[in-house]
Amino acid sequence: MRTTTSSQRDDNVTATRTTLTGGSRGGPAAGPAPGPAARALQASLPGDPQAAAAARRFVRAAFACWADRRLPGAEGLTDRLADEAVLLVSELVTNAVVHAGTTVELHCRLDPAAEQEPHAVFCPEVETAPGTCPEAGVVIEVSDRHPTQPIRARDESAAAEGGGHGLQLISAVAESWGITYRRAMKTVWFRLPVEAPGGGGRPEPELAFDDRLLQRGLRAAELLAPAPRRAARQECDADRVDNGALSFLAEASDLLSGQLDADQVASLAAQLIVPRLADWCAVWLYDGDGGAPGRGIAQAGEEQRLARVWHTCEGRIDSLRTALEKQPPELPGGLPSGSAPTAAPWPWSQEPSGYEPPGAALACPLVAGGRRLGTLLLGRGGLLRFPDEVVGLIEDLCRRVARAVATARAYSRQERISQVLQRRLLPPGRAQVPGVESAVVYEPREGAWAGGDFWDLFDAGDGRWCFALGDVCGSGPEAAAVTGLARPVLRLLARDGFGVAAVLDRLNKTMAREAADSVAAVAAAVAAAGAGAEAPVEIREEGEQARFLSLLYGEIVPHPDGLGGARCTLASAGHPLPLVLGADGAVRVVAAPQMLLGVVEDAAYVSESFDLCPGETLLCVTDGVTERRSGRRLFDDEDGLATALAAGAGLSATALADHIRHTVHAFDPTPPDDDLALLVLQAAGDGVA
Repeated sequence: MRTTTSSQRDDNVTATRTTLTGGSRGGPAAGPAPGPAARALQASLPGDPQAAAAARRFVRAAFACWADRRLPGAEGLTDRLADEAVLLVSELVTNAVVHAGTTVELHCRLDPAAEQEPHAVFCPEVETAPGTCPEAGVVIEVSDRHPTQPIRARDESAAAEGGGHGLQLISAVAESWGITYRRAMKTVWFRLPVEAPGGGGRPEPELAFDDRLLQRGLRAAELLAPAPRRAARQECDADRVDNGALSFLAEASDLLSGQLDADQVASLAAQLIVPRLADWCAVWLYDGDGGAPGRGIAQAGEEQRLARVWHTCEGRIDSLRTALEKQPPELPGGLPSGSAPTAAPWPWSQEPSGYEPPGAALACPLVAGGRRLGTLLLGRGGLLRFPDEVVGLIEDLCRRVARAVATARAYSRQERISQVLQRRLLPPGRAQVPGVESAVVYEPREGAWAGGDFWDLFDAGDGRWCFALGDVCGSGPEAAAVTGLARPVLRLLARDGFGVAAVLDRLNKTMAREAADSVAAVAAAVAAAGAGAEAPVEIREEGEQARFLSLLYGEIVPHPDGLGGARCTLASAGHPLPLVLGADGAVRVVAAPQMLLGVVEDAAYVSESFDLCPGETLLCVTDGVTERRSGRRLFDDEDGLATALAAGAGLSATALADHIRHTVHAFDPTPPDDDLALLVLQAAGDGVA
């Protein structure tokens, strides 16, 4: 008993014939077989996980064999056709191995033009109507010896297969296909058309693109992309294309939304378009911050930069880029900012050996927020013009690309501002203190535009060197603004000869008055708005932002006797207390806690002095170190910082700073959620590595 079913993409594909075989069971024959058998090759594959890979190699070898023998129709074999054949064969062989588990028979045949198309390899008695298959084609048949196992072709059964797409992918890509059931064998076959040599594509370019190329590209993309499956396949081709377009746009939005680099957005856009919608694509971008409103390509003043070029054949990308840079396509002048895609001249109409057969090109302005950010140019050979449905799809995609470019540029601007601000908030360098080695670790919180921690080590004159380690309460630009106030005031007061306590007193008054001014600004805004009104959000947030500052500030004076060591005077205003690691490995605290700066205007601060003996080390840290969390535990619980410092006895200042940093990071696998800063001052002496 034998049952045959078939499906075709064209109504004139209806027939079947017997397949001629040739070659060996392991791959294509070494030389041509006599007569038409040279066009048919077969292989027997074991039913194991390696069968799919072997099938892919066999198909590519068959294509190469036909090309080497110069058989009729082989001149139309292209890389794209080979890729489609390999994709479909891999799917069918995988399904046969998974669901049948038997050996797999693979037959490949090249049919020349004007020959009849087979319906199945094992149905020689079914006749074919003459003239129904004018084009050359490649016919591939996959057979297994488990005829009772059903073929899964519906969406609802695809999920139960544990992978694979059944016959959906075959239906989306192949020109025609079918299934033959025999008593001891089941065969699935498909046919891919081979274009005539020198032909410019399909006889009807627009219909071929709209109904076949676009439909195949989007349908295959929908099946292979990680997009939600529909419960049932739509019977109407138009609905299927529409749903494929929606899936394509959803995939594009997901890919583009996470990109924060404009050039990367251009690269993704080109690869989304090629080869699904076009044979090649190029993207121009303006390098200016705001884009150029209403300007076309290569206008005076702000020229666009060719950011990305993509082609279906990667070997042609460099040549295509050279041609586009040499003679960019020109767009009509005065285009409005929101203009739709317009037809553009084919770039290589004057070159007989152009990259593609003459076709249609489309120029699409990239516009977001009324600003022209660039231009996207794409083309496909063999078309008179792009169908309206495709133009609408490309226009939707270009809107998404433009928004992604605008987002990436906004991020880049903020990043540049952050980098400039961060450089201005940090000291230009670290002063060298005679007889004292220093080391600094400064790491802003991951993702922070500007850190709230700051440090300084500078020469105050008269043989004094001053150091500071501070932490502004809060984060972001507001904290950076306080940092920008505190560090210059510290330097100014220290170089004017004020001692440690006097510097803190005056800085505290400055911080408190700044906070009072912010409160007054909020009150004035409320009064101006009338009774019962609230201040504007930006003013209210500025006033609510705490302007408190924790600071460890001190000065160090090297001993003039040349025996090493230094005299150190410091004070801690609401800051983690400094620690000294003695030459004997003992750790001690060398300051007392005092009030945060900016809380009480008339607060008085006191300083403490001690000798930093040769071989001793002073460690100053911010709360990003002491309050580093691991679950409910803090890094400084049970004197964790002192323990880590004692473990670094005998290390140099630089090695000790790196040791503390590594210990803090290793305390928890997640990145720190606060700025991290530490300062190490070590008096030169014996016993230091």
